[in-house]
Amino acid sequence: MECCIKIHPKDNVAVALTPLTAGERLTVDGREVTLATEVPQGHKFLLEDVAEGGQIIKYGYPIGHLRQAMGRGTWVDHRHIATNLSGLLSYTYSPVYTAEDLSRGADAAVDYDCQGLPAQFMGYRRPDGRVGIRNELWIVPTVGCVGGICQRMAEELRRRHPAPAAENAMDGLHIAAFPHNYGCSQLSEDHENTRRILRDICLHPNAGAVLVVGLGCENNQPEAFMETLGDYDRQRIRLLVCQQVEGDEVEAGVAILEELYALAEQDERTPVPLSELRIGLKCGGSDGLSGITANPLLGVLSDWLVSQGGTTVLTEVPEMFGAETILMNRCATPELFESTVQMVNDFKAYFLAHGEPVGENPSPGNKAGGISTLEDKALGCTQKCGRSSVRGVLRYGERLQARGLNLLSAPGNDLVASTALAAAGCHIVLFTTGRGTPFGTFVPTLKVSTNTQLFRRKSGWIDFNAGALVDEQDMDTLFRAFTQKVLAVANGQPTLNETNGYQAIAIFKNGVTL
Repeated sequence: MECCIKIHPKDNVAVALTPLTAGERLTVDGREVTLATEVPQGHKFLLEDVAEGGQIIKYGYPIGHLRQAMGRGTWVDHRHIATNLSGLLSYTYSPVYTAEDLSRGADAAVDYDCQGLPAQFMGYRRPDGRVGIRNELWIVPTVGCVGGICQRMAEELRRRHPAPAAENAMDGLHIAAFPHNYGCSQLSEDHENTRRILRDICLHPNAGAVLVVGLGCENNQPEAFMETLGDYDRQRIRLLVCQQVEGDEVEAGVAILEELYALAEQDERTPVPLSELRIGLKCGGSDGLSGITANPLLGVLSDWLVSQGGTTVLTEVPEMFGAETILMNRCATPELFESTVQMVNDFKAYFLAHGEPVGENPSPGNKAGGISTLEDKALGCTQKCGRSSVRGVLRYGERLQARGLNLLSAPGNDLVASTALAAAGCHIVLFTTGRGTPFGTFVPTLKVSTNTQLFRRKSGWIDFNAGALVDEQDMDTLFRAFTQKVLAVANGQPTLNETNGYQAIAIFKNGVTL
């Protein structure tokens, strides 16, 4: 097993794949390096002397500059490196792919063996033609005031219809309520963001039926909210306004839910082409191995799914800062480039308007895991979307239209971003992590560990171990195993967040509260 890796030929640092001790003599890229200090797993050490203010190069790009001169073989972390990021920037479109590349599909090439991988999955074809990978019964409150009522309805319905045994969990009709804090005391775009996300949940094809529960006096007026659903299936999506109910609103809601349950339990899986599959790409609690193991694994899967006509979505705009030009220059058209520039600069402006620097990242957990600056984090984060061209750019709360790789405007917060991915129409969120997290949003949230230690320590959280790449498993083998795992989830195999019942939503709050 290799003890360290130089990621790109231009790099002047290497990353420790295992903990390293002072005095170790290593050969990196044909050059001998003696470690002057210990280096924790996932952290960087210098391959050459670097002066004060000198650039640290990782992934082939600068990730910041040194605060002080440091010598070859020395461990460098967040205390030693300062970000190069500042305010808004102007960008020039330098497309990576030509029109010919795009026309012949060279923008979604996969370097690994795809022979024998399935060309379809078993999904639920809805009456409007859309496809879901789950058949669930959801209770969606229009306002935070009725969140507790929605949870009581779900509890009562689950009591009447117990979940199937674990070995048959993929065949059961799951019941879930999604309380939140919003829907009132909001104004303008902030209020509309809430309405859009709740609308997107109601229309998501993973739901076989939905009960919308309103209070009656909220800003998000229930009847007006229902109009945002457009020409929806009135048999499968129903409304209950609690202030209009004579008597027990929980009993009235459960009566409607029983009718919806009877409809949804008749739904069956049928074969669906991979081109219908939509996958969200997310990372959280990242470490120095994220950009070496788990994120590149997602990148290979993303390119493969796009090559099959499917769709992947990358978000976390603040975690693109420092790597944004890579994504901009992969845009298939000048119009998409301009949309990506606006998405990035709008988020930077949002930070600056609140008096916050654009480079105030990474988190304490990121730093402990070996990520030193936002550029370091961003260059690892963007590995998740492979090398495909960008075919769509979505504002927060917008739903997918274009097949292929899409970019979505949302913050980096784990549950907010994952909710936004699901709301855009993703069937699954693939979530890489080096520190571990148990959460899940309202679609299956499949956790991928960047290191084997986490996979072993948190077996109740982590669904798949990309740390095997450090343990000498090759990418080709791991990619095939990972693809089979993702398709098993699409076919109904529960993720651990589903098994544990960890499903929630979070809405991006970006305005005043009355």
